[in-house]
Amino acid sequence: MGAAEALGRVSDTGRYPLTAPGRGGWNAVVSQAREELAKSGCCVLPDFIRASLRDALRTECAAIAPYAHYDVETVNAYNIDVRTPLPDDHPGRITVERGNAFVARDRIPADFIVHLLYSSGLFQRFVAACFGLPRVHELADPLSGLCLNVVNPGMEHPWHFDTNEFTVSLLTQEAEDGGVFEYCPDIRSAESENFGDVRRVLTGRGGDLVQRLTLRPGDLQLFQGRYALHRVSTVEGSTARHTAIFAYSERPGVVGSVARTRQLFGRVLPEHLAAEGRAVRVDRLLD
Repeated sequence: MGAAEALGRVSDTGRYPLTAPGRGGWNAVVSQAREELAKSGCCVLPDFIRASLRDALRTECAAIAPYAHYDVETVNAYNIDVRTPLPDDHPGRITVERGNAFVARDRIPADFIVHLLYSSGLFQRFVAACFGLPRVHELADPLSGLCLNVVNPGMEHPWHFDTNEFTVSLLTQEAEDGGVFEYCPDIRSAESENFGDVRRVLTGRGGDLVQRLTLRPGDLQLFQGRYALHRVSTVEGSTARHTAIFAYSERPGVVGSVARTRQLFGRVLPEHLAAEGRAVRVDRLLD
């Protein structure tokens, strides 16, 4: 099966002509995505996965959800050690329990819909164009390049910032209730942490800064989470919320840190040990 045929099998290429890069329809979708990202740091492409495959998408990801690493822990929005000495009014001193879990890439079969999409060169070209980048690369990390985020009933993915500047995700199963994606666009920048507004949001006094997004299974989300504080609210009811996370980088060879990898997946591999200390930061923000 050719690359275009494989991509066309899983995504709605009539609505999103990913197999015809550079042509009118492709350019129109990319232009709209860039406009939305520039405006709010977030763009949703509804019904990105073909309707006929929604059940298969949900079933595949639900089948691997039991492989998620669960470790309820006390964290802060910056994912730094909660024992780090900080001023009394610093938002990093506000802690919550993180109860979401992750299924690592090496637990996701190569023929699954999310894996086919993640590794598609045509999909990667589209993602890069939407973010205004020359190209994106799959992570060299064998665990975090592609993963499934699982938020079980009663749990949440609390307020946090991403370590990378952009994120691509696909909702595969929605919660019965709750599990709403909430975010504060550009609440900080590479030059300013803006601790005051971050603290307002974390203490429940910054509702005017929060936007809420309703996502449905099959919706693709493009998000700039490095500078946007965001969370998934508590999942209610009896159904877990599942989201595939497609992690790409502007440069090749990226591997996660030992500490962060162990936190998310409960284990590290030789690739993580070999790469330790070689990370290159894009800014001087706290996390």
